[in-house]
Amino acid sequence: MDHQEYDIITRMNEKYIKMSKGHKAIAAYISDNYDQAVFMTAAKLGETVGVSESTVVRFATGLGYAGYPEFQKALEAWVKNKLNSVQKMDAKYGKSTQSEILNSVLTSDIEKIQDTIVNLDAAAFEAAVDIILEAETVYLVGVRSCEPLADFLHFYLNMIRGNVVLIKTTSVTEMFEQMIRIGANDAIIGISFPRYSMRTLKAMEFANDRNAKVITITDSIHSPMNLYSSCNLLARSDMVSIVDSLVAPLSVINALVVALCLKQPDAVKKNLETLEEVWNNYQVYLNDEINFIDEEPMLNYPLVKGEDEI
Repeated sequence: MDHQEYDIITRMNEKYIKMSKGHKAIAAYISDNYDQAVFMTAAKLGETVGVSESTVVRFATGLGYAGYPEFQKALEAWVKNKLNSVQKMDAKYGKSTQSEILNSVLTSDIEKIQDTIVNLDAAAFEAAVDIILEAETVYLVGVRSCEPLADFLHFYLNMIRGNVVLIKTTSVTEMFEQMIRIGANDAIIGISFPRYSMRTLKAMEFANDRNAKVITITDSIHSPMNLYSSCNLLARSDMVSIVDSLVAPLSVINALVVALCLKQPDAVKKNLETLEEVWNNYQVYLNDEINFIDEEPMLNYPLVKGEDEI
């Protein structure tokens, strides 16, 4: 049988959309706190999540396990597999020279970008650009290793258009507080790669329930992030290592930014000119910075003041 059939996290992701409220809470807790949940009894897990012990048992059987003990063994096996990542990396790179490791990693990243070029849906990409431009407010969510991607996209979207909200939080409760005004005229971009974040998934579910447009940047058609998204941008992100490869996802985000700029160049140029004027007025940057509007260097500011000025 397929390995994924035995993968407890994959089972939870696949069944998540049909779960009850209590079962979704259990799945979210396990996904984000698997290292603690693996040691918990059914009673303790229920107490921690705020559901009954019998609800936890029904959750386990709902995933196809004979009972909670079998479920716990499957979770233990999954956790051990995650902890073996360092051993897997050593098996692949252990006897390699530093230059061989560099070549192997860069080659792997190139392959991921090439695979993304082949598999990314051009129609979905175009739809994402239109959704982002037409939305009243755009919300961005990415946690753990995906947080830098969300930060990067937020930085450039903020230059292209107004009303961009970067959701920064360590809890689902705070996440919902920041999204409380999301509605049918808004959009959310959820970024998540294995191991998928239940916090991001819950944010997308909430946005979908509020009839907002949902865009996901994830790794495959099997990703649970696609459950609530009408626009899926797929970019490969896998590596036999303790580090996720985010090169292809970042390239897709770069392409989004460029496409958005080309859709409304006048508005972008005006925003950048306004920023440049503000920076000059308040002396945010010295004149040794590059003028990215005129694309000409401004390097006339003396590096040393006084008689030996350069």
